[in-house]
Parts: sequence; C-alpha cells; structure tokens
Amino acid sequence: MTLVEGLEQIQIAAVLAAVPDPGGGEAPPGVSENVLQLLKWIAYLATAACVGGLLYTAAKMAMAHRRGDDTNVSQLGWVFAACILIGSASSIVAALVD
Repeated sequence: MTLVEGLEQIQIAAVLAAVPDPGGGEAPPGVSENVLQLLKWIAYLATAACVGGLLYTAAKMAMAHRRGDDTNVSQLGWVFAACILIGSASSIVAALVD
C-alpha cells in the first residue's frame, strides 16, 4: 500500500465516521416546566452556597489573623473559582451545545 492509498483510506474513514447532528431537541410535553423549575432551584442553592462559602472563609481568615496564623488565602481563591464557575455555567453549556 502506498502513501496515497493510505491517505485515501483515512479520508474515506473520516467521512464515514462523521458525527451525526442530533438537532436542537425538544422536551416531552409537560416536562420542560418542571425541569426548568428544578434548574432554577439548583441555581439558587448554588448561589447561596457561594455566599455561604465566602462568609465561612472570611470568618475563618479573621479568626486565623487574630491568632496570628496563616490567613488561608488559597481557600478564598478556591471559593472565588467555584463562584466564577457557577456564575458562568449557563454560558459554558450554551457554548458547548451550539
């Protein structure tokens, strides 16, 4: 088998292995409202968890500073990273779906 024949076989395999487009999809009747309500609740709880995490980390840093210990700045960075990820989740999903 020559190089050209091998490249032609690879090209044919790539065409045959093309990923089908599933389309936008459509929720069954009556399900979309319930799923949307559930997602809203999850988003609310995730936002509340972010606020709680910030308050907890701030309190922990204040107590550590008062004792003269390390201020746990890395923990605050992880909480901020989680807040950014939760805040941008819908944009990330939209970019992956489109």
